[in-house]
Amino acid sequence: MVIDIIKETRPALTPNALRVLEKRYLRRNRRGELIETPEEMFRRVAQAVASAELIYDPLVDTDIMAGEFYRLMTSLEFLPNSPTLLNAGTEVGQLSSCFVLPVPDSIEETFDAVKYTALIHKSGGGIGFDVSRVRPRGAAVGEHLDAAGGPVALIHVIAGAADYIRQGGVRRGCNSVVMSVTHPDILHFIKAKSDPNVLTNFYNSVSVTDDFMNRVRAGSDYALIDPNTGEETGNLNARSVFARIIDQAWRTGDPGLVFTDRVNRDNPTPCLGRMETVTGCGEQALLPYESCNLGSINLVRMLGRDSGTLSIDYDRLARVVKTAVRFLDNVIDINRFPVPAVEAATRRTRKIGLGVMGFADMLIRLGIPYNSTRAISVAEEVMEFINDKAHEASRELALARGAFPAWEGSVYEKSDLPMRNACCTTIAPTGTLSIIAGVSSGIEPIFATVFVRNILDGENLLEVNSYFEEVARERGFFTPELIEQLVTSNHLQDRKDVPEDVRKVFVTAHRVSPQWHVRIQAAFQRHTDNAVSKTVNFPHDARREDIARVFEMAWEQGLKGITVYRDESRELQPLCTSQTGLELVKALFQSP
Repeated sequence: MVIDIIKETRPALTPNALRVLEKRYLRRNRRGELIETPEEMFRRVAQAVASAELIYDPLVDTDIMAGEFYRLMTSLEFLPNSPTLLNAGTEVGQLSSCFVLPVPDSIEETFDAVKYTALIHKSGGGIGFDVSRVRPRGAAVGEHLDAAGGPVALIHVIAGAADYIRQGGVRRGCNSVVMSVTHPDILHFIKAKSDPNVLTNFYNSVSVTDDFMNRVRAGSDYALIDPNTGEETGNLNARSVFARIIDQAWRTGDPGLVFTDRVNRDNPTPCLGRMETVTGCGEQALLPYESCNLGSINLVRMLGRDSGTLSIDYDRLARVVKTAVRFLDNVIDINRFPVPAVEAATRRTRKIGLGVMGFADMLIRLGIPYNSTRAISVAEEVMEFINDKAHEASRELALARGAFPAWEGSVYEKSDLPMRNACCTTIAPTGTLSIIAGVSSGIEPIFATVFVRNILDGENLLEVNSYFEEVARERGFFTPELIEQLVTSNHLQDRKDVPEDVRKVFVTAHRVSPQWHVRIQAAFQRHTDNAVSKTVNFPHDARREDIARVFEMAWEQGLKGITVYRDESRELQPLCTSQTGLELVKALFQSP
């Protein structure tokens, strides 16, 4: 039986969504011609993921579950990560989004990591690396003195391999690399991306402990430790190192911080070791060789009317969470892992990452400003509900299918709770997924009401927030002149011809103070198993001390990591307002 594609379940895709699907996701033949529609893509994915049901019940009718998965995706209530959309039901079959590869201190194992990087990127995954165990530059190698190239040189080797392989055949690989603040090469690492033309496919973070942050406040020194010998090699002033991190983040956006002690307070399997590495966009801390498949719920689709009032439909949300958890757990069973060690580590803990997208658009629909205490309350309420329901669904699956193999010795064993998945929730950035769904990305505020998105190998897409357009048309201020001015200036808050209540609700990323960015991230983090991917935006004229305060606030608020970006600190931004948009705006108003 083939899933029926009926009109009611066809996705309501925007022109930009269709363009992204055609460019990146839909299958083509060897001549480059499209051989798949969006509906056929979702059917392919649904049938492949539903086939996992046969592992647990050979007599099950998989078409029933495939139908549920198909409706879940075509309704745009939930979308899985890009590799699943790309590869489910194909010969590639690699469905995980994020991986962690160890970088040991030996030439043989190092080049194994390079080989694994190529294989993972070829299949569509992003990778997190931790180079903290690599001996510092100039260290002895065997009988050869002053021979080690050091971890920063090694990053360039890995970056070369990653840059050569397009991620899943459609984009450059996305990677993150972490170094402990105690490594002797830490100052070299902090400035590794001073040249904007190097390591452009890597995001760097410094791993810091609570002890280090306390020493920053005290202005005291801390020890540098050679990872090869375990010996102390010197001391640095914590406040001085922190200032260097701040300065470089102010200049380029790199490095960010990973609060490793906070990460490991939520480690579900401490018996397997500490989690030291985060994945490409900072949303997932994993053990060596682990991978994770992600998926996101479209919060805008979780709204409904109760007695005429728009509100969150928690009954629908509960159903979506339950089906999404089953979907993601099934993905692990049908996944074709690129490296045997990755398969073993992933199946041992069966981590999944259910998150959200469209949070800012949901707030707009509810009439709630992003930078408000009400938004904080909604964030906590929604994510706590999702997290609780995801754990409930995982427990139900554990009763039917068995707990994850590393359950004994995990934090769940202490409370005698069976769990199918060691982790259930994660907040991912949802870059292209949010375009497909037609909503704001992840939990970010809207970048602008009108902007140009630089994607697809230099192609520019005009984005006009659909809810802003709806309100502007209804209230009579949607004009070509307004849209042209917004696409070049992003100064909605200064437009007196736009009603004040509209300006207040449609607050954009650069009008949200950094403190509110952190508070929203912290609200989600309090109810998320793993980490939260979020960028704290700063205006171009932000000061270094502004970034310093946000980094400290992130630690105080219990974040697992922090990423900042000062406007125009990089030459090419994925989202921008510019003169480029004027021609796109003209085309918009000329179209029928």
